[in-house]
Amino acid sequence: MEQKKRRISEVNGNQSPSPQRFKKTWKDPQVKSQSIHGSSLKIIDDYTSLHELYSPSAIAKVWGIAQRDLNNVQPPHLYPEYTKPGHCNYVYRELDFWTSGFFPGSLHLLLERQRKYRRFTTPPGSEILPHPIQLEFACKWWTENLHQNAPLLGTHDLGFMIYPWARVRWEFEHDHRSFDTMIRAAGTLAARFSERVGAIRSWDTCMTKVYHYDDPTTDFLVIIDNMMNLELIFWAAANHDSPIEAQKLYNIAVNHARLSQKHHVADDYSTRHVVNFDPNTGLVKEKITNQGYSHDSCWARGQAWAIAGFAQTAQWTGDESFLQTAINCADYFMKRLPAETSIPPWDFDAPHVDEKGRLQPTDTSAGLIAAYGMLIIHDILSKRSQSTTYLESALQIVNATCENYLNGRAGFVKDSRSIETVEHGLLQNASWAVSAEVQEGDTIVNGATINNFEHAPRRWSNHGLVYADYFYLLAGNKLLEMGFGEQILRQNKQVNGSNGRLGVNES
Repeated sequence: MEQKKRRISEVNGNQSPSPQRFKKTWKDPQVKSQSIHGSSLKIIDDYTSLHELYSPSAIAKVWGIAQRDLNNVQPPHLYPEYTKPGHCNYVYRELDFWTSGFFPGSLHLLLERQRKYRRFTTPPGSEILPHPIQLEFACKWWTENLHQNAPLLGTHDLGFMIYPWARVRWEFEHDHRSFDTMIRAAGTLAARFSERVGAIRSWDTCMTKVYHYDDPTTDFLVIIDNMMNLELIFWAAANHDSPIEAQKLYNIAVNHARLSQKHHVADDYSTRHVVNFDPNTGLVKEKITNQGYSHDSCWARGQAWAIAGFAQTAQWTGDESFLQTAINCADYFMKRLPAETSIPPWDFDAPHVDEKGRLQPTDTSAGLIAAYGMLIIHDILSKRSQSTTYLESALQIVNATCENYLNGRAGFVKDSRSIETVEHGLLQNASWAVSAEVQEGDTIVNGATINNFEHAPRRWSNHGLVYADYFYLLAGNKLLEMGFGEQILRQNKQVNGSNGRLGVNES
């Protein structure tokens, strides 16, 4: 039986019909995908490192970090963000920081694999992996304190902070609390919308060494990243019990996307990071960067946010112009992508070497986000029986990341225990405990760059980053959803042997 949706009104005992207007137009399960055909499967075979997406090593990385906090007295209130350049260990941030949802989101992506794709992703001898009940507990433990972020008024990043884990918890656990948290967070985020400007305010203030914006009454800052937070609002519009509120949320998300489409995307389909509007007139005051090379350059992760954000918006709205914007931004990204590496620099317009003669850093997070967006584009076009090159573009980037930018391999350790019994005496290896050894580097992926703007208060590059790992796993799940995961997993079996055991020690 199909799971019935629960709405806010059910908390008060009032059940009302769900609005059906705002479903993902191009993600209807009734629409049969035409994308799985011989040529697409041949493309998969051309990229021989994709099996790393589903390796036990990737699972061990995430589980190894999660298990460190499972025996604490209280659930976590600090969350992994990045590893320092040249170092292996995660640096953590407070739960109200914008990246707090990504590590729990990674745990939930593993849960999604177990629930939807277990027959593909769980190899024989699966006792090496965390038991499903353990994973369910870890997911709940790591999100227990994040529900309190739903009413935070001072951030535009509630989509990042909540949607990566709460959507999965609702879909697979039917967790009413997560449903309510998403509805409330969407309302909080929508409250930052300005009718005069036509957008959701991103930052209230912003300070660097060259500019200071500290008065929200004179400046209204909107960043391209904000496109990714619209999915939470679209989801809430599709699931809200009030048709009036649903329509309001939907309109806010569409209006924001239209404004960003007009002002963040340039004529050549590169993007600008920050647009500052006059909050009183709605007119553009200036376009600047906060994380790119210069105010006129194309910051790679900003371009990736545009690809994925407009592709998601196209899914929810069915609007051809949003799809075309996503396609145009993806084409620009691929045109500027270095052919020899298939990994983007942190900014497409930064000189090949920096002011100290060093090669400009890469940003693997930008590549993985862009790849995820391209998979969405391919999914939309293939379901309309249109030819598309975006699957191959996405696989090119992901495969290059797997080949060149993964940290040292992690693995699981099985510790046996002997037990004295009444009837059978001492039983050797009566039970097994499984733990993960993370080895070199807490993150799966390296080669990311948070911020290399020369005037930023702090600069980070060439390191691990929690959302690089999240989009690495998300791309893997998207490929499973699209029907390509099984083909990739055959590579994993061929490389790692018939039982798929990778990096497992028994003692």
